[in-house]
Amino acid sequence: MLDMLVVGGGYVGLAAAVAVKQAAPHLEVMVVEAAPESVWKNDTRASAIIAAASKMLTVFGVWDEILPEAEPITRMIVTDSRTSDPVRPVFLTFDGEVAEGQPFAHMVPNVTMVAALRGACERLGIEIRHGLTATDFKTSDTSVALSLCDGTTLDTKLLVACDGVRSKLRDMAGIKTVNWDYGQSGIVATVEHERPHNGCAEEHFLPSGPFAILPLKNNRSSLVWTERTADADRLVAADDLIFEEELERRFGHKLGGLKVIGGKRAFPLGLTLARSFVAPRFALAGDAAHGIHPISGQGLNLGFKDVAALAETVVEADRLGLDIGSINILERYQTWRRFDTFRMGVTTDVLNRLFSNDVGPIRIARDFGLGLVDRMPKLKSFFIGQAAGTTTASNPRLLAGQTI
Repeated sequence: MLDMLVVGGGYVGLAAAVAVKQAAPHLEVMVVEAAPESVWKNDTRASAIIAAASKMLTVFGVWDEILPEAEPITRMIVTDSRTSDPVRPVFLTFDGEVAEGQPFAHMVPNVTMVAALRGACERLGIEIRHGLTATDFKTSDTSVALSLCDGTTLDTKLLVACDGVRSKLRDMAGIKTVNWDYGQSGIVATVEHERPHNGCAEEHFLPSGPFAILPLKNNRSSLVWTERTADADRLVAADDLIFEEELERRFGHKLGGLKVIGGKRAFPLGLTLARSFVAPRFALAGDAAHGIHPISGQGLNLGFKDVAALAETVVEADRLGLDIGSINILERYQTWRRFDTFRMGVTTDVLNRLFSNDVGPIRIARDFGLGLVDRMPKLKSFFIGQAAGTTTASNPRLLAGQTI
């Protein structure tokens, strides 16, 4: 029998397996992934990894492997404008360091991060099975039996669902969600430009939604471009010439000529919060527990916080000789993570509603607020520390760079 079975072989699922196995090598841990083995190599997206998460990856022994492909965010600017405005005044700027020589975040290609975590799994002896979807699971007093599409069954003491915002396992467990659709889609693309970005990230608040430019290696930037869903579908379906023309209206000319590389995709945006993160011998982590708007760039990092909290809960219970799948043990994980997740979900929802509109009085009020924050260094330092995850007293040990 397995001690822990993780369903979902993305970065959150892999990190959960590594965190537990590294701290408790005697535990039997396995990962099951629905996609074929080679699919992850085709992911052209990149993610913001905050300072606290990079500390956890350092404990895993993979950050030095990731770092050569990671671009530090050294500065961030925020503007509020329309696409037709000839000038976009900067209302808020952040220095990108939480401490000397420590950026608050790095942009990391997803393929680099997944490769590093898969390598850690291999070194720790964690088996990853590909091309298998879960069809059902049954929970008894001592174990969970997970049925797979190939007719096999896996028995485990604890089943962890990291299978995304549309989690099938969450539905099988009967866990309800609070969710709504924003009527927006996030266009994700990588852009090559003539001039260097110097590590500067930009967020333009436009009437249709935020438009984020995030720095990558080698004069490239990652875009997270929010549009109304119908407009996003039209833009993604358009040829590159039309797409780049619309992109240039939002991106501007400060970095020279632009070229989209690696394709473009659109993802529907909404808020999804699981009403419970746990059930007997069952836990949700990552997007399976919470899907939020990308306006704050915190989606992946919330998942890494789940990983750190769940691993610490499981490993400490095991060291005390307790049943790691017991609902009493798992409730500690839920208590640890639910408030932070709810707070971030509400924050991103309010920010999106506040900035994704063109109502005059609201524009005036929000621009006044941004300008006020920009003139208060201590408040800006607090916000950057919160974004980096370094000022949270209740952080799990992994996020402080400590072993469990």
